[in-house]
Amino acid sequence: MKKDIEIPKVEGVYIAVVNEYNDVYKSEDWNAYIINEKETDLEMVIIVSEGYSETKKTAVFRKRIDKLPAKSYAKIELMQEDLFKLNNSFKVSFFEGDAMLDKTYIFRKNTINLKALRPIPLMDVKGVLVK
Repeated sequence: MKKDIEIPKVEGVYIAVVNEYNDVYKSEDWNAYIINEKETDLEMVIIVSEGYSETKKTAVFRKRIDKLPAKSYAKIELMQEDLFKLNNSFKVSFFEGDAMLDKTYIFRKNTINLKALRPIPLMDVKGVLVK
């Protein structure tokens, strides 16, 4: 029976952590974004994030996005640099058409830093991306 269950693979949806200037507070901030590079809209997107290590664990953060249009992105949360010492997990669930899909994106500890910045699709900025 288990072999008959088809679990669709999530492609074209990414999580990026971007270093950007905050005009209001005149500071460099790190923000997490979800990116939909698909040709279809994502409905009822639920994101559950947390940081963890062998000895520490952060509070769980939840975010809902009713609709993430095709070829777009949305800010998830501001991230403090202290979190980069931990593994950071983003569990993403969403509907695409009639199917519910989910995927867990993990930024391993110390992988988010200025030296790791790369171009981010759709955003025209540099950041750290997990596919």
